[in-house]
Amino acid sequence: MKEAGQMQNLESVGAGRSVSTQTGSMTGQIPRLSKVNLFTLLSLWMELFPGVEAQRQKSQVKKTGLVVVKNMKIVGLHCSSEDLHAGQIALIKHGSRLKNCDLYFSRKPCSACLKMIVNAGVNRISYWPADPEISLLTEASTSEDAKLDAKAVERLKSNSRAHVCVLLQPLVCYMVQFVEETSYKCDFIQKITKTVPDANIDFYSECKQERIKEYEMVFLVSNEEKHKQILMTIGLENLCENPYFSNLRENMKDLILLLATVASSVPSFKHFGFYCSNPEQTNESHNQSLPQEIARHCMIQARLLAYRTEDHKTGVGAVIWAEEKSRSCDGTGAMYFIGCGYNAFPVGSEYADFPHMDDKQKDREIRKFRYIVHAEQNALTFRCQEIKPEERSMIFVTKCPCDECVPLIKGAGIKQIYAGDVDVGRKKADISYMRFAELEGVSKFTWQRNPSEVYGLDKNEPERKDILGASHQLSSKPNRSDRLSSNTPGMKKLAPHKATLEVSSLKRYLYGMTATPSRPPHFHH
Repeated sequence: MKEAGQMQNLESVGAGRSVSTQTGSMTGQIPRLSKVNLFTLLSLWMELFPGVEAQRQKSQVKKTGLVVVKNMKIVGLHCSSEDLHAGQIALIKHGSRLKNCDLYFSRKPCSACLKMIVNAGVNRISYWPADPEISLLTEASTSEDAKLDAKAVERLKSNSRAHVCVLLQPLVCYMVQFVEETSYKCDFIQKITKTVPDANIDFYSECKQERIKEYEMVFLVSNEEKHKQILMTIGLENLCENPYFSNLRENMKDLILLLATVASSVPSFKHFGFYCSNPEQTNESHNQSLPQEIARHCMIQARLLAYRTEDHKTGVGAVIWAEEKSRSCDGTGAMYFIGCGYNAFPVGSEYADFPHMDDKQKDREIRKFRYIVHAEQNALTFRCQEIKPEERSMIFVTKCPCDECVPLIKGAGIKQIYAGDVDVGRKKADISYMRFAELEGVSKFTWQRNPSEVYGLDKNEPERKDILGASHQLSSKPNRSDRLSSNTPGMKKLAPHKATLEVSSLKRYLYGMTATPSRPPHFHH
């Protein structure tokens, strides 16, 4: 009986449409990520957050991502550090504020984490049903210790008020196809195809296949019998019988495919990245760009959020991070989460309360533009921490901020904007993007080819690099092809599962040192 709730989560809950963040319910022409799947995907993605210290792949303690949710709003994004587990970091960062929160782990937490989390009074703990935090697959030490920890976790689960469960919902019909179409047509891929007309048209597909293979190795258990053994050890015996087992593995594969597809939409391709068009603006510490890998990672967080949109035509996601003066205990280094959002109708409204038509509708009164709350606006409204003027804060937006949002971003004290620039300077019937180019006092890093490379530097660099993987290694050799600014060293070629980051730029950043200059239906978009 202890798995009855989990079976209900896998079948009944997942079968229905998810409720929306802003409104009570949501139906429409486009498929949409459920909240549960969004939080699950973000936890997996946080496990892949770039770090300085290489975590040994054969270590019995696996790096873990964590999403902290309160009242269905994200209030924390964390990952394991060299010294602390993700659950321990959550206790340090949130303390008693964890009471009544829901926690989404990329691996089942160990007993050391679970006892403290349960003691804090959390409401629910969801985890990815594969190899747990204390790995049952590695040979780094005897598996007996891992099995003992799994038993301790089950006893803690059985005697706590917190609901410890697997929350995996089947993706809605055509969701994978929709994500594939919109990822290929997103601003970042389209900017590459327009800037490099002779680029291999299959570069996106190749990148996606690489990511699929990489993430399947990290998050899935390829051998079915080994997977069943793990499920039985961690208390999921009832999921080992078909059709539950086959359905579980299919749902997991679908989510990994979706994550790989979205991650490929902001690729590490040739010399493209987030750069300031005016290098002179990057001289001050507040204007220094993030390492490209971290900027891409945060933008992909925003891309995932965009699939919760309530806009039938254009999904937009935004996430706000800030950087402390010194490195914290979190695996994210000096960075900490401020808030996030996506474009949606006002809280409490129902689907038919407001118009959904775009500028193709001649009658301006029944267009959507005056009613949609933009992603940047939701991120600012529902932020979980204040934006401190003395710290470097940054917002990542999947599209260029419009004229309505630009003054809000500046007024909130955000120091940096990372965005696409496809719409910069455009003026449409009900929305315009004129202010972004004129914005002063905020550093703007847009998706473009490295300005240094445009002027003929680094001719001998390799044409593409693999993006971040599950483990990360330091490199002592700078590579100028992926320069963060005119004075910041770049990055070395990345190998599968090993994102190689240049020491002087990333280590300075993560340790908080003072920076120096450097045919299903057709979907309409």
